[in-house]
Amino acid sequence: MAEYIKIYEENPNPKDIKRVVEIIRNGGLVIYPSDTVYALGCDIKNTRALERVAQLKGVKLEKANFAFICENLSNLSDYVRQIDTATFKILKRALPGPYTFILPGNNNLPTVFKKKKEVGIRVPDNSILQAIVRELGNPIVSTSIKDEDEVIEYTTDPGLIFEKWKHKVDVVVDGGYGGNIASTVIDLTGDEPLLIREGKGDLEI
Repeated sequence: MAEYIKIYEENPNPKDIKRVVEIIRNGGLVIYPSDTVYALGCDIKNTRALERVAQLKGVKLEKANFAFICENLSNLSDYVRQIDTATFKILKRALPGPYTFILPGNNNLPTVFKKKKEVGIRVPDNSILQAIVRELGNPIVSTSIKDEDEVIEYTTDPGLIFEKWKHKVDVVVDGGYGGNIASTVIDLTGDEPLLIREGKGDLEI
């Protein structure tokens, strides 16, 4: 059964963060809060964990559109091709924030994503998640957890999330009530920014 770890966003406890990261490093799946909805993730470098996430989402791993959660823009060049100044200015203005930006991927992508020409990058404005990624030392792959309920698209209560997911993942981080509006997705791979999904945030581009 999954561990349930309560972490406060105002002051994330380093010991708890280390425990979560230890589980992720060992190939564990984590459910965590973000600046939008609760999401499911794992270490970007662990293929077995990535396969488990894809299985839970009912998709083929190589076709999955998972976002990469980065701590900040400094490790962007790890997985993203050189971007122009205008694109970088948009990213700098919007991040950290509730946006997923689709950018051109480079050759350093993990083996399972090698065929992908683009990647979704997230830098959430959430201190718990930033601390986890910082401690891990590389991005985590992320996908939001939908609710089967027709009315409620996303579950906001971490206690209910734990009840539902405790036998499917390895750790659930309780960071308080989550939001129920997903991130806004913007494609920056073309000549002009293209809005793919309207969600949280009101970025003018």
